[in-house]
Formats: sequence, C-alpha cells, structure tokens
Amino acid sequence: MVVKQKTLANSFIIEGKGLHTGVNVKMNFLPAPENHGFKFKRVDLENHPIIDADVDLVIDTSRGTLLEKDGVRIGTIEHALAALIGMDLDNVLIEVNNEEAPIIDGSSKYFVEAIENAGTIEQNAEREYFEIKEKIQITDEKSGAEIIALPDDDYRLNVMISFKSEVLNNQFATLESISKFKDEVANCRTFVFLHELEFLLKNNLIKGGDLDNAIVIVDKEISREELDRLADLFAHDRVEVRPKQGIFNNLELHFDNECARHKLLDVIGDLALCGKHIKGRIIATKPGHRPNTIFAKALKKAYLKSVEGAPKIDANADPVMDVNRIRELLPHRYPFLMVDKVVSIDKNEIIGVKNVSVNEPFFQGHFPEEPIMPGVMLVEAMAQTGGVLVLNNLVGKFSTYFIRIDNVKFRKKVVPGDMLIFKLKLTSPIRRGIANMRGLTYVGDKVVAEGDFMAQIVKQTD
Repeated sequence: MVVKQKTLANSFIIEGKGLHTGVNVKMNFLPAPENHGFKFKRVDLENHPIIDADVDLVIDTSRGTLLEKDGVRIGTIEHALAALIGMDLDNVLIEVNNEEAPIIDGSSKYFVEAIENAGTIEQNAEREYFEIKEKIQITDEKSGAEIIALPDDDYRLNVMISFKSEVLNNQFATLESISKFKDEVANCRTFVFLHELEFLLKNNLIKGGDLDNAIVIVDKEISREELDRLADLFAHDRVEVRPKQGIFNNLELHFDNECARHKLLDVIGDLALCGKHIKGRIIATKPGHRPNTIFAKALKKAYLKSVEGAPKIDANADPVMDVNRIRELLPHRYPFLMVDKVVSIDKNEIIGVKNVSVNEPFFQGHFPEEPIMPGVMLVEAMAQTGGVLVLNNLVGKFSTYFIRIDNVKFRKKVVPGDMLIFKLKLTSPIRRGIANMRGLTYVGDKVVAEGDFMAQIVKQTD
C-alpha cells in the first residue's frame, strides 16, 4: 500500500516557558513542502538559521535532547517531535524565537490538540519508511539501557523502566500501533524524583519549572515545613503526598503507568531524529535521552546502508527488460549503449546491469596495459539507466537530456570481468519535465561510482 507524505493544512502557535532556561518561547508550526522533513528555524537570530531534526546534530542529552548546528541551538524538542510522528506528519517547519521548546504540562498533549485543530493534508510524494528487516540492538553501559528493533508491519513500542525506589520501581508500557499515540501516550507527563528536584532547584537548572509540568515522585519522608517550602519556591498552593501513589496531590495520574508511558513518548520523539517513519517493534529497557539518541544513530546508519546497499540479483531470473526493449526506449547504439538488461523497475527506481567485457572499445586506449573503464563511461551508463526509468513511465515518444550532474565520486576501479549493477532512484516527483535522480553503481556489494543527476524530458516531434 502506497502511503503519501503529509504536512499541516494550517499553521499554529504554541507558547510557554522553557523548562531549563526559563525563557519565554513562541513556536510557530508551518506547512512544509515534500521531502522537507522536520526543521527548526531560529527566527530570533540573524539570517534565521535552520537546524534539521537530525540525530547527528545532538550535542547533549543530560536535561532533554539538545541540537546544535554552527553554534545555534534548540533544546527539549522531544515532546514536539513525538507529536509530529504520532499525528502522522512528514514535513513541518517550526519557527522558534528562543533556544528551548516550551515545556507546557510536560507532555505532547497541547501539540497534538493544535495539530488536530490545524488539520493535515496529503502531499504527492510517497513516504519512505525505514522497515526493520533484521534485529538492531544497542546497549548503553553507562545507563544500563538496552534498546532493540525487530521486524514488524507497524510502528509498535514496548518500554520498561526500573528505578531503585519503593514508589516507582519497575513499570511497563506498550503501544500496539503508532495510530493510538493520541489516546494512549500523548497526555503522559514527564516525572521527576523529589531528590532530583531538590538538586535541580539548588543548582538553578529548572528556571521554568513548575509543579504542574511534572509528576513529582516522593520516595522519602518529608516534613510539612519542607512541603510548604517547595510550594513557596514554585509559587504554588500547598501540596500533600498521596500515600498510596507517592506523588504530590496537585496532579491526577492519567494512567497507573503514566511514567512508563511518558518514557515511551520520549523514545518516539528521540527516534524521530533518525529522519524516517519506522516500521518495526521497538523494545526499550531503561530508556533515556542518551540511549535513545544512540539508538537513533544506529537506525539512521542502518537505513542509509539499506538504501545504498547493493541490490540482490538473481542470475536465474528473466530480466524485466532485455536489450531489445532498452533499444526501443534509448537512441544509443554500439559502441555507446551501456545497459545490457533491467532486472527491476517501478515508478521511482530502476536496477540495471552491464557486464564489462575485455572487448569494450574504450579498453584499446584506456589503457592498453592496464584496462580500466573510464569514469565518464560509468557516468554515462548511470545516465542511460536513469533515462530508461523516466521514459518507461511515459506514453509517446520522448527523449531525456541530462542537464546537470553533481556530487560524482569514483570509489573503485572497474576492470574487464566486472558485472556493474546500476541503481537509479527519483529523489523528487517529476515536475515540468525535470527529473532528479540519485545514481549508484556497484560491483558485488561495493559502490564503485555515484552521483546526482538532473534530466530534462523533451517530447519528440515528427
């Protein structure tokens, strides 16, 4: 089933204080074009620098997830990103006028409600999922966390938290489909132990903190005087400790396992930094922002490897296009037809093959004593394969003229006897007769050449 990308139908604004910095923040969530992803724009700074929601930009996870690019920062972004993923969005530009997202009530609830009110619209481009094909696992020795991804046909999560506390020891949460995020996870608030709260207050590390934006876990005896002092520090009404739950009585729990559900929310927000919607089951034990982002990096690495990994060719299978069909689409002929067959093709991607023979004409001069296929011929072969992809989707007689080639790299020599596998993929929908493609050439499982191609499609005239 083809799933299209989505963006916001209308913009919306979220305002509040940053938990750690105490700064007043306005976030303006705006529709964005296809293949844009999630990006933050610091509109309070000169030239309005943009920070991608990219795990490679994470610089700190001690008090939330903090991104930095060229010295520009945005922090505590995990709740907003969880809402964007949970509400099935792909492309959103977030204008922000300070360095930290607002904490509000410590959940994703207000982001989700704003997205619902703004509405979403389907775009033309197809969504690319990262489908977990095999087990991916990390262990963080520092925190004792372990996170595993397993194959599944939906995005599902199992989270287990464990603390040395009689009040909050082991707790488990499950989300059986990301489509249930709004009802089962979005309103689950962050939590803090009283001893942590005292440390943070003494070190002035939660300047925007309030007793209403976190569940306070009280796992020790506390006097009436101390309760009153804490309430005064936060300019809050007097609080009591609920004896059975061990939390301040200013908040009602949404779920008995709200703490574990919030950790699950954080996992979704942090894993959004891998850059793709996920199809797989995530099993996280003792997760936190540090192990979450370590795992997001592992997912991103695995995704890039799967995208750029060598296609598997079945030598016994009949080609989907033989050289005769290729000749019907391309005008090239001997000695310049560089594609022998096509083994796979769909609307957006093609895989072609060329067997390199010692009898290739260019080996006579390149080089007589050390035959090496010229790089320009590898580029031409990729371009021809891309031409087949484009022309196969058209009705009538058309030609493709490549008008731009960028980021070409040659990584390994190609010699007689090599079988070249070309993989060309459209990087955006064809518009106004212009096709943009990414091309990779493999020998075995190694990339030998790559590049980005732009072609103009022209209708032939009689």
